[in-house]
Amino acid sequence: MRTCISPGGVFSYGIHKPSYQVRNLRVRTQVEELGYSRAGTNVDNHCNYPNGDIHVSGADWIYEIANPFSFLGTTFIGKSWADSSADNYERIRIPRQQDMSLSRLLASEQLDKSLISRFPRPLLLSLATCSTDPADLIQLAHLCCRFTTTESGTVQGLQYGSGSGNEENLRPEISDHDLFEAVANNPALPDHYKIAMVVRPGAQGGSEIIGDYHDGRDTHIYEYLRKNSYIGGGHYAANMADDAIRYDIDSLNRQDMTGLRYLYYQRTYVRLAAALGIQLQGDSFSEETLEDLRLHLQDAVKRQEVDLTATLWGWNFGFDFSSSGYRLHASHQQVHQQYALIPGSIETYHDGFSPSAGNCKPFSSGDMITECVQAYHSCYGKHFFDDYLQAINTNKRMDGRNDKPSSLVIWEDENVMLFVPKAQTSQWELQLMSKPDRQGRWPGNIIETDTATRRSIDMALLKSQQALAGRGARMVTSIEYSKRFSAPEDKQPLIYCLLPKIPQSPGAFSESQHRFINGHYPEDFAAVCRTELKNS
Repeated sequence: MRTCISPGGVFSYGIHKPSYQVRNLRVRTQVEELGYSRAGTNVDNHCNYPNGDIHVSGADWIYEIANPFSFLGTTFIGKSWADSSADNYERIRIPRQQDMSLSRLLASEQLDKSLISRFPRPLLLSLATCSTDPADLIQLAHLCCRFTTTESGTVQGLQYGSGSGNEENLRPEISDHDLFEAVANNPALPDHYKIAMVVRPGAQGGSEIIGDYHDGRDTHIYEYLRKNSYIGGGHYAANMADDAIRYDIDSLNRQDMTGLRYLYYQRTYVRLAAALGIQLQGDSFSEETLEDLRLHLQDAVKRQEVDLTATLWGWNFGFDFSSSGYRLHASHQQVHQQYALIPGSIETYHDGFSPSAGNCKPFSSGDMITECVQAYHSCYGKHFFDDYLQAINTNKRMDGRNDKPSSLVIWEDENVMLFVPKAQTSQWELQLMSKPDRQGRWPGNIIETDTATRRSIDMALLKSQQALAGRGARMVTSIEYSKRFSAPEDKQPLIYCLLPKIPQSPGAFSESQHRFINGHYPEDFAAVCRTELKNS
């Protein structure tokens, strides 16, 4: 089986030690001048045209680590690159965004600030994502849409077009949707503009609010229904409300994370209860009553078939837009999470829409973990996650150094572990995994996680985002791998993967082949994340 986990609970990996001969097949030589050095000597390209064959010896070593989960490919770490990062942890950082104001620059040159309105569109998009000056962003906001204002001239809302006469079909008058999103997602835009453009309920369309969460004066979250979803059966979105704007991880607190996740737990439990025919009292649930419902559901899914068999959860944090018109991440900077339930089967067709040729099981990402667990047990007669946990706890560095930390763990308690995977698919990937209980059973979905475990998961998700943001991450995709509710396997934990986007690693042919290139040892990234949590 292709995995870095070996029976006995150790990580295994390969090392490429390149030494090879290259036959020179060049036909033409064209030595040309490249320029001059500061000393006045000629610099040319003669070294690019060697005579005879080439012998390569002692090239950089490359570590090859199969991902623990075979469907996620393999990670390659360049030794010299990683050695440099091990000696200087500041290399493992994304520089913070620099302050930039075009309005101030124009004013310093005694130029009219309204000159911005005459810029080509690519420059407007670049300014919308890179400026840290509210004055720039306010100008751009008025260029891409029309606002309504109070008598004093303060922006209050958006101007809506005439539509087709039906009030429900009215649309805001936005002249450039890409520029609109780029401006609205910039943290430096004044809050009352953010509220008018995207945050106020209804600003982004007619999605119904069907749940909410309040905690004191600071935390307020709405739950929206997305009926026409890319997920069959619709999905739900938990968004921070207009009186609790969160555009960066530093402003996100523990109560916010608790609320975002609470809405996910509550909606999932209520939907599953309806599918099982369980009658519920009331329209909201305390933590205690929610736990009582979970226990009821956990027992019911073992005895009764249910149409909804798995969860889907994800979070795209961060936004960017290139001046060439490519969206680089999520559609909204505002902190929000999406979740849904996946049915156990759907009809299958071979030709058009009828007749049905039977049924198939819809995709759930957690099924791929289940397949790995089953394949590992078939190959070795051992439980995959028992060995995986032991490998994490007894990890050894690949470079053999004893003067650097060897732990992959960033944070843990009795219920969960937050760690750096030995083979990272994103250069800065983090994983969160539930731990086995005293009976050796691993909670594999949110129906199997008790109140204490859910609290631990929520806390670990917040800490993981804080650690990544502390190193400069601005765009992070988080996904859940969960076991199906009725699956008999009790050796599969609930797993979350956090996948930051790195500026110099946009994803190209290597990543498309599931070959992930890395420039640091996972132990060193774990060390810098632990430091960030100590400082937060």
